[in-house]
Amino acid sequence: MLSRIAESLFWIGRYIERADGTARILDVHLERLNQMPLRQQRQASRELLAIMGARPDTEDFGLPQLLHRMAYDTTNATSISGSLGAARENARRARETVSAAVWETLNTTWYGLSQHRKDVVGTFHFCQWALERTAMVRGSAESTMSHDESWHFLMLGRSLEQADMTARMLSTAETQGGGLSWVTMLRCAGAYESFLRTRGAAFDERYAAEFLLLDRLFPRSIVHSLSVAERTLQELDPSTQRVGFQSDARRIVGQVRSFLEFHEPEDLIHVLPEHTDRVQKAVAQASNSISRKYFSPAAEAAWVGENS
Repeated sequence: MLSRIAESLFWIGRYIERADGTARILDVHLERLNQMPLRQQRQASRELLAIMGARPDTEDFGLPQLLHRMAYDTTNATSISGSLGAARENARRARETVSAAVWETLNTTWYGLSQHRKDVVGTFHFCQWALERTAMVRGSAESTMSHDESWHFLMLGRSLEQADMTARMLSTAETQGGGLSWVTMLRCAGAYESFLRTRGAAFDERYAAEFLLLDRLFPRSIVHSLSVAERTLQELDPSTQRVGFQSDARRIVGQVRSFLEFHEPEDLIHVLPEHTDRVQKAVAQASNSISRKYFSPAAEAAWVGENS
């Protein structure tokens, strides 16, 4: 496979998950932000933007500016619109590899980006629309693309970004003066029903954090996403070595996944910021390693402010 095609598929996977995760985070914070006094609203908006890896561009940065930066800014690949636009552009470059259904879904999504009101209510509906469109892209790819090498690169980007976005989602629990309830956080991740079936009546913030971070079966948990990335890297580069790994990315992902899985969960809430920071750094390092190994040396599209 040509490196440019592999790179485009990798970033389609990442950008679709980035749009999905950003929509989930913004959606769950909108009502809370809108009800805050102006001074507190501005502070919370700055904190949320920082968690997404960006910095305010004006002194009076508040909710309207946050909505633009996280939802509607097509020039910024960390926004919902920017991510969906970047995914479409990468699909255009890999047109001979992605299926017609995936291309048509991304193309239709692109033309629908401008058809939304940009106030708080309009942004709420925009986030819901973005979640539906990203789900359609994932479903189209799952059912219409051969699960060969091209699929592996798509899944690799998707799983790494999913781990990163869940880590950022968990980080927002401590913002806005006391944080969100963990019920809301679980709903943000689409995990509430799965969590209830798993835990039943046993519910507190530790169990919720443990589920989103460590559960091996829930697809959006960090450990599950890292496990998928690790298996995908093995499929792309099977190793018969008796000692160590040639793939730096596989080593990085495996190390952080093992650290999380074997960590004692009793003090999880207290060390959660440390864990989420470790995951974000590992994803950035693994992404850089994958780019060096498989892609062209051109500058990599990355998170603004992403740790490396």
